Amino acid sequence: MLHLQTFGDLRLIETNGDPVRYPIKGLLMMAHLYTGPSRELSRYELAQFLWNDVEPEQARLNLRKLLSRIRETDGGRAEIAFDFTAATVRLNTQAVSSDLDIFRAGGVPLERLNAIAELTQRGFIGNIKPATKPIDAWIRAQRDIQALQLRQALLDALPDMHNPGDARIISSAALQILERDPNDEQVRALLHQLSGGSSVSERLRNGEATARVEVKRSEPGGEAPGDTSGDTGRISALPLILPRLVLLPPTSKHADAGLALANALIEDVTIELCALRNVSIVAPHTAGQIRRDSEKAAVVARHSITYLLDTRFSEEGLFAQLIYFPTDEIIWANRFAMTPNTLPRQRRLIAQQLTLSVASELAENEEERLRFEANPQAYHSYLVGSSLMSKLTLPHIRRARKAFKQSLSHKPDFSPSFTGLARTFTSEWLVTAQGNDELLHLAEQHALRAIERDPSSAAGHRELGVTKLYLGDVDASVAALDLAEELSPHFADVIYSHADTLVHASRPGDALDKITRAISLNPIAPDAYLWCAAGASFFLEQYEQAIAYVEAMKDKAPAHRIAAASCAMIGDRKRALFHRQRAESINPVFDVEKWLAIVPFKEQWQKELYREGLLRAGF
Repeated sequence: MLHLQTFGDLRLIETNGDPVRYPIKGLLMMAHLYTGPSRELSRYELAQFLWNDVEPEQARLNLRKLLSRIRETDGGRAEIAFDFTAATVRLNTQAVSSDLDIFRAGGVPLERLNAIAELTQRGFIGNIKPATKPIDAWIRAQRDIQALQLRQALLDALPDMHNPGDARIISSAALQILERDPNDEQVRALLHQLSGGSSVSERLRNGEATARVEVKRSEPGGEAPGDTSGDTGRISALPLILPRLVLLPPTSKHADAGLALANALIEDVTIELCALRNVSIVAPHTAGQIRRDSEKAAVVARHSITYLLDTRFSEEGLFAQLIYFPTDEIIWANRFAMTPNTLPRQRRLIAQQLTLSVASELAENEEERLRFEANPQAYHSYLVGSSLMSKLTLPHIRRARKAFKQSLSHKPDFSPSFTGLARTFTSEWLVTAQGNDELLHLAEQHALRAIERDPSSAAGHRELGVTKLYLGDVDASVAALDLAEELSPHFADVIYSHADTLVHASRPGDALDKITRAISLNPIAPDAYLWCAAGASFFLEQYEQAIAYVEAMKDKAPAHRIAAASCAMIGDRKRALFHRQRAESINPVFDVEKWLAIVPFKEQWQKELYREGLLRAGF
């Protein structure tokens, strides 16, 4: 007997599990008939379903060709999937079964719920892009029907829930339902009961976290509703699309007994966060797929995910960081002490602490999210500029500047783009190494404009601090970056800039500690972080470590000078020559004394040490 698989990849399978080579349109026709009441349709109806975008006569011709191909495919087969007449096509259900049969089957309610949930989370016909509007409408309608059947199966299974394993099946299905429909209050209330205590909304309302969860905003042309006292988790005027949060399962470098419990803890947090009505939670199955995917950023973008809670489990405990995906900013991070011995007892408490922290940070970041999404054109150009700034080359920097200016043409007061412009000017000053003060003054102007438009954002203060450093005002730079880090203590880019300033403030030890923390918050560290760490290591006379940081950079172009100096200081003339030649090919007019006169160092010993390294390298 043939088996039609419709969830995940649409395909036909032999009894022994071998796939059958079959026309895609034939599989769609088979699935369409399988979901119909009579398993039979006229040729005209099927032609319009499969080829709605062409003339009726052409559609009928296409269908005749398809049926001819199917006859050839089924030629030597004992069981034939279709019966064809001059006017109709009928599916032979004696020869074909399908995973859709699960929806019609009876059985033990909990087992049926589990089977339906496992099926629907793979997605109905997930591998085919609908070629016509009727196909698209049919797929959407089937998914809606299946969601309703999953919900009914959940309600039918509730009386049979007797142990934690049963509760986990029901919780998983409920999370699936809420991911699709965040406004299903009956299912939300069910999850609240299963979580065994007051919801996160109630705990926040009772003062167990300092940040607010309720974010009030007006609908266009109207006032926001005033009374939400009985519904703290709800945003006063819901947006058309709620922001989506995915909680990625923990990873660990080593197989660890505590990892399974840490995974269960994250599932607890997922259930708890479903009490919030201002965010849509991605179900654990989807979260697991995203974790395993090698192209996480692309998958996250495809799923329209706004926030990621990334977790890592180690001997030191569970490290969690909340990332705002549009700007790749870490808006919160913390480490929870956990051991295999204490975790079973602490799991519930840690889950509640983690839930409250995440809920609070989501609320605090909501205003910024709305500001970004209200200006899609400005936001898109800003993202283009930000992505270009990941490479510290002059062409990339200048293309990024153009993108930031384009962003401001769409929204003249868009603070993040002023921040981006400031960064392009300081980066060009660094890369060209010509001591062009005009670039720094332009950077300062744009940083101040960013702060004027959004004084609570760490990004503007960060750029001001960087600019003040290169203008030679090290104390003002440290002060600006202290404020930036105070405003956003887990923003890795701010911590990196603070570390860079501390290098120039003649505090390389503090700088290395700080840049190490920035790298821990952003494990796939940008080249700029590694360059900063190399500089701090050089001034600590840890030359091998400085070289190792440069070697870890994807684009070593900005760091060839520090690498050449480090190699020279340990007597490695061959590598020093290599890096010096690379540096000279990028900037053939580089002059040691001119550069040292420009670069701000608070204490003279740093200039002397850097001069010695550069001269030994042959600059």
